[in-house]
Amino acid sequence: MTTLLRNGIVLPMTGDREVLDPGSVLLDGTEVVAVGEVAALDADPRAAGAEVVDLTDHAVLPGLHNCHLHSGLLRGTAESLSLWDWLETYVDPAHRALTPEIARVASLQCYAESLLAGTTSVMDMWRFMEGSAAVAEELGIRATLVPYVADAEGYDYFESLASNRRLLESHRTAADGRVRAWVGLEHLLYCTPEAFREAAALAEEFDTGIHTHSSETIWEVQESLRRFGRRPLEEMFQRGILGERTVVAHCVWLDDRELQVLAQTGTAVAHCPCSNMKLSSGPARVGDMRAAGIRVGLGSDGEKENNDLDLLEEMKVASLLQKVATLDPTTGDPWDVLAMATCDGAAALGLGEVTGRLAPGMRADVISVDLRGLHTTPLLHGADLNVAAHLVFSASGRDVRDVFVDGRRLVADGVPTTFDVAAVRDQAQAAAEELFARRAALPPR
Repeated sequence: MTTLLRNGIVLPMTGDREVLDPGSVLLDGTEVVAVGEVAALDADPRAAGAEVVDLTDHAVLPGLHNCHLHSGLLRGTAESLSLWDWLETYVDPAHRALTPEIARVASLQCYAESLLAGTTSVMDMWRFMEGSAAVAEELGIRATLVPYVADAEGYDYFESLASNRRLLESHRTAADGRVRAWVGLEHLLYCTPEAFREAAALAEEFDTGIHTHSSETIWEVQESLRRFGRRPLEEMFQRGILGERTVVAHCVWLDDRELQVLAQTGTAVAHCPCSNMKLSSGPARVGDMRAAGIRVGLGSDGEKENNDLDLLEEMKVASLLQKVATLDPTTGDPWDVLAMATCDGAAALGLGEVTGRLAPGMRADVISVDLRGLHTTPLLHGADLNVAAHLVFSASGRDVRDVFVDGRRLVADGVPTTFDVAAVRDQAQAAAEELFARRAALPPR
């Protein structure tokens, strides 16, 4: 099927801050085949007979990449505690009570919410992920599935390297490449050194990536120094998991040496500003990371530590947090933050040659954002063009109107085409109530 996204304000995100105002994007099957001026694409023979989507006064840009997500059903119930107390009080008991069916419905809700807000690609660290894979295939989202693996004493209710292997065997790639599995490690303090070594070997065996958390709090750094005599990322380097196919979430409390380790190994970072603020973890050194050449993508973290999965909102917070943390108003430039959510996020996930930019030959992962609201007025053109600023500081996921993944229109003028919102909500409500009942019935530990 051929689709012409016509007369929008096109941000290709190819690295040069180009804007086609107005511009059009031509999709054919699963790919972008042309990006250019309106008249040129109107006259392109390949556009003959195409379905035309009029996007006047809409931004047209690559789909957003959520580089760190945890599916879940704890939203609004896990509040006002520091990270480690919060894990012990809310999150770990929920893992003990989780079932495969509840886990599947959690992914259903989170992937549906993500699509409606313009996220076309997620990296989800979760449990019982065969269900997540089925949901991703059904809804049409691009998904990288990473099991929560933990093997330290007392954490036997998480995933194991054996269950991670089973997921790799069944879903190393699925859904014509849209869905894929990686190797996951919860974090340094939940996993033994043996788990890290075995995870690295597993990733090499299946030729896939690794995802984990690190350096989220000062206490974690202090505990790593006490236990291992090294800071967390130095310890991870010694355990052999850093590299060009590894993404580490958070990385808030890094010293200069750890930044150098990330840069030299090619390890990418998933920056989660809303979560880092809500849990009082602190501000990551994003400007220093980017200056060092470290790939930085944007992540929401889980629904429980963010309360929504809106990456447009996350972009605003990412910019403002940099500004207030550095006391430098020139940081957090809108174009830099847009890159983190699109092309840089795709590169962090190893998808930079597949998606994240609007260019011929790239997969047709495209979104439109309506800029006709009062909160995005005035919409200016020419020398005063302000579309990038509007996307980062004014728009929200509620302004997303169209979402395409692999050329398939998953959201059309704000309405999902692969799921029913009310049905998803009903399933999520019932699953959450079951989860909370199961959690309340757990014996004390």
